[in-house]
Amino acid sequence: MDFTTKLNQLISEVETSLDQLVPAHNGTEAGPARIYDAMRYSLQAGGKRLRPVLAMSAAALFRAQFSALPAAIAIECIHTYSLVHDDLPCMDNDDLRRGRPTAHKQFDEATALLAGDALLTHAFLLLSTHYAADPRLATALVRELADAAGSAHLVGGQMQDLLSEKKADATATELEFIHLNKTAAMLEASLVMGGLVGGAGETALAHLRSAGRHLGLAFQIIDDVLDATADSSTLGKTAGKDAKAGKTTYVSIHGIEAARRMAKEQTDAALGALRALPGDTTFLLWLAQSMLARTK
Repeated sequence: MDFTTKLNQLISEVETSLDQLVPAHNGTEAGPARIYDAMRYSLQAGGKRLRPVLAMSAAALFRAQFSALPAAIAIECIHTYSLVHDDLPCMDNDDLRRGRPTAHKQFDEATALLAGDALLTHAFLLLSTHYAADPRLATALVRELADAAGSAHLVGGQMQDLLSEKKADATATELEFIHLNKTAAMLEASLVMGGLVGGAGETALAHLRSAGRHLGLAFQIIDDVLDATADSSTLGKTAGKDAKAGKTTYVSIHGIEAARRMAKEQTDAALGALRALPGDTTFLLWLAQSMLARTK
């Protein structure tokens, strides 16, 4: 299997579905064109598309009765909304995202805020519409994504991240809480939602959940290392902003080399969980290993 070719094929499917499943102002949509332009500007800026690819790859392990693409796009809508809001002046105050001006720089702060709101709500419209033929599945998907994106996880992790800025006595436990919830919960939800679409049983869902949790921590640790070691042009976002903001990171607490070892340990744990799944997990195993070696 040519893994890079398969990854690019999946990303291409995601890009096509983003265009099809996220509204554009073409004369049929209600409301000002500006909100649709801002939504699509942030969604179509590229990116790794890791979360939708994980969802689609997990669904492919099983005998899915439905396409995983609407669920995958819902996850990407949530992820992009969180980036739009994270970049706002009241949060991380960043000017660059995915190699382009952030939404509030391209449009304005109010428009970026509303575009994030619209992407958040559109995610649940996708799930409730495209899986309506199976109300049990639709409910499970909505519950999984709402839990991952809510105050207990994504939003709560972001709140703790803000509270930990410039906190000299921040602990490793507080740091892990931030990223188990801000980062890992969404990767966990991606794999689990793919499993739900595929009809996975409880044991397989538990393995997917474990794999996502460990992958999420590994991903964030590598993010922290890259922020401290790479340049902005390579990253496609502002490098060195964590140290400048006084943020608590795996590098600030543990140092670069220890952080790299931790990322390897978390990746190994994710690989173990993936190997316990049924079906051909070869691509998912490759994807997890490639995440450890990424440079942006």
